[in-house]
Amino acid sequence: MAIRKPNKQSQAAILKQILKRCSSLGKKNTYDDEEHLPVDVPKGHFAVYVGENRTRYIVPISFLTHPEFQCLLRQAEEEFGFDHDMGITIPCEEVVFQSLYSMLR
Repeated sequence: MAIRKPNKQSQAAILKQILKRCSSLGKKNTYDDEEHLPVDVPKGHFAVYVGENRTRYIVPISFLTHPEFQCLLRQAEEEFGFDHDMGITIPCEEVVFQSLYSMLR
């Protein structure tokens, strides 16, 4: 039996699920009633949490196409998984993430 690679539609669906789960810490933030996303995250962006202090960064979805960021997402999936309420937690030092963030912008 051959192993199939996921097609672009299934990858897009997975990314959409990940982005829907991205929310801010705590329940005190205001959410859009239709999208169920924090209103402080601009359209085309999502929140990630980085470092020991879980500092929140708002990043553009275009980062999802960069191999360096995809590597961080794979590490996040291995360490934390994506099935939690908090949003994506990136398992790296904040200084490293800031450097990558600056490079990708």
